Amino acid sequence: MSERRMLANRGWPFDGDRAREDHGFFGPDSPTWRVWTSPTALLGFQRSIAVEAFDPFLTAAVSDTQGIYTDPMGRLDSTLTYFTIVAIGDSRAAIESSEVLQKVHARATGSEPISGRRYSANDPDSQLWIHLTGWHSVLKCYEKYGPGPLSPADEDRYWADCVIAAELQTCDPATVPTSRDGVRQYFAEQRPRLCWSENADRVARQILYPPYDTTNRLVALAARRLSPAVIATLPRWMRCLSGLDQSRVTDAAIVPAMKAAMASTRPLPIRLRLADIVAPSIRPVWENALRGRPPLRDEIVTPSEARQRYGSAAIRDIARAKRNAAHTGPAQTGS
Repeated sequence: MSERRMLANRGWPFDGDRAREDHGFFGPDSPTWRVWTSPTALLGFQRSIAVEAFDPFLTAAVSDTQGIYTDPMGRLDSTLTYFTIVAIGDSRAAIESSEVLQKVHARATGSEPISGRRYSANDPDSQLWIHLTGWHSVLKCYEKYGPGPLSPADEDRYWADCVIAAELQTCDPATVPTSRDGVRQYFAEQRPRLCWSENADRVARQILYPPYDTTNRLVALAARRLSPAVIATLPRWMRCLSGLDQSRVTDAAIVPAMKAAMASTRPLPIRLRLADIVAPSIRPVWENALRGRPPLRDEIVTPSEARQRYGSAAIRDIARAKRNAAHTGPAQTGS
């Protein structure tokens, strides 16, 4: 199957046969490209879902829509592809993908069963939680199981890039932390509203221990083998609250084994083969970026510039309205 048909079948507008318009928002020399093209990004994505499961409003949306259970491979592919396109894709693909995501999220509304309050997947607070857990988890796994910590300058730039990437979602970029300390403070502020429930347990176990009957068998096996590495990165309180825990011996033993496994998959042909199995739609995104193919324009652009070139006015209005509502009225999620 061609990249074009494969991506269309997943619902994404990104065309693997289409020439890249530009270097996107960050460029090949950025720490964002290094972190998001590392094999550890796949592990970081698995971690981000496990952390997100502690948000009762997010798990209510997942439970109501059921997509992660009825089409686990499709949802894995589309969500990971979105984050990867924003990080390393060209600006046209990023804008078009963000508009697809906002349209999908616009249909995800309902009531959270624990509090009875309304939720909306496009709510700015909800979007900030998803965005930040993704960027934080991918960096954490890069540091723990990949090349190691970024330099202070590169880390500053990574978090600055995280703020820029937030412009493609409904959250207000001004609310995105700009440093490691800021990220820690954000998670500390979120902790009182987080909880563990039947919905949370089902979401986390779906991503950590996928069932063989509804998931690609290789992916399910790999996820189960990787789950101890994910659990080893979770804060102790999350592990105690959820029951997703393991011994300190396992925590220590998993690090060298996982570092060796991640190092063995760094060669590009192996990474691309891994993408074919786990999330096929990210293959052309990785390939276009990592093979050094020049884009049509040798430039890095801002989300605002890209939105003016390729965006839909209607989608811009939706995002603006959501942000304005967050500033002028009470939040309709638990954030």
